Amino acid sequence: MTGKGRELADMMERRKVDILCVQETRWKGSKARSIGAGFKLYYYGVDSKRNGVGVVLKEEFVRNVLEVKRVSDRVMSLKLEIEGVMLNVVSGYVPQVGCELEEKERFWSELDEVMESIPTGERVVIGTDFNGHVGEGNGGDEEVMGKFGVKERNLEGQMVVDFAKRMDMAVVNTYFQKREEHRVTYKSGGRRTQVDYILCIRGNLKEISDCIVVVGESVARQHRMVVCMMTLLVCKMKRSKIEIEKKTKWWKLKKEECCEEFRQKLRQALGGQVVLPDDWETTAEVIRETGRKVLGVSSGRRKEDKETWWWNEEVQDSIQRKRLAKKKWDMDRTEENRQEYKELQRRVKREVSKAKQKAYDELYTRLDTREGEKDLYRLARQRDRDGKDVQQVRVIKDRDGRCSQVRRVYRGDGRSTLRS
Repeated sequence: MTGKGRELADMMERRKVDILCVQETRWKGSKARSIGAGFKLYYYGVDSKRNGVGVVLKEEFVRNVLEVKRVSDRVMSLKLEIEGVMLNVVSGYVPQVGCELEEKERFWSELDEVMESIPTGERVVIGTDFNGHVGEGNGGDEEVMGKFGVKERNLEGQMVVDFAKRMDMAVVNTYFQKREEHRVTYKSGGRRTQVDYILCIRGNLKEISDCIVVVGESVARQHRMVVCMMTLLVCKMKRSKIEIEKKTKWWKLKKEECCEEFRQKLRQALGGQVVLPDDWETTAEVIRETGRKVLGVSSGRRKEDKETWWWNEEVQDSIQRKRLAKKKWDMDRTEENRQEYKELQRRVKREVSKAKQKAYDELYTRLDTREGEKDLYRLARQRDRDGKDVQQVRVIKDRDGRCSQVRRVYRGDGRSTLRS
């Protein structure tokens, strides 16, 4: 993930991906942060050189997060409420083939605990690098997988199948007939295999219409993104629409011409009076209405992500060239194509570093001014907001751990209470 957050957000935006499980992030910490374009990453890692897992959400789903469980640097889960449906997203990273048996058993134990903590009836989707091959064909395992795996099953792949049987889940990748190029999730040198899988509850398999491996992206060197299209069968609920707050552009009064026009319009609205009326509520409403007409109002849309000011056209062009070079190398694995791709990788790193440095220099210069003080507080509020896992209370749990809907009731004294 280091240096690739904004590139990952750009890929999700282009590919129309709403939720993404990422592994081997190699980020140390237990946090949430914005990575640009409205996407937010929830991650956990204890070592900056190995492991690490995370889940990336599109902006519209960030407010749906009810709970984040960071079990270890190999397992974490998110619970979301979408139109009355509880959806649990689990991201995992299984120890490689050469790791000790104790470490592997610890992973499977942690994953079992996460699954057992999820109440019956809630949706579960697992996106994990299992580092195993479930193999082609499904003789004897028809209840948990389809026929369209890759090559032969190994011991690690058998553990995946056993887990699916134990938890009554299905290995989604294997149910959709695709060309081998769109089933291979790991490609390095002459190795072409399938190690990344999406699992769901068997009863919810009917909600998944497609699953395919995306070819041609260059965010990860060897792994490819597995995309699953899932349509939730939701219970329609009547909810009040949340209006976007539009603010009057009072800051325009700093300009003399705007200030003079505002004075004239306000005098006309007050009937030419120089002294303000005694009724302040009426006067305040006249001032606000005049401000809206003369100065205008904001759109209410999300402002540009302050942490990705550096995402300029030069950086985007460099990443586009790198992506095309990766695609070219995948099609024709010659040394010349490999060197071209490596050179463009280095160039992208230089362009990103240069763009970030320039953006931060401009930011520091602006923060030294009076106007820059407002930017400083705005950045602090944004960083605090992005770092929170749960944005607002949407549900409460009963004694059995099941989530109940919550509505906010406003009382006459101006306060509000939560009721289930």
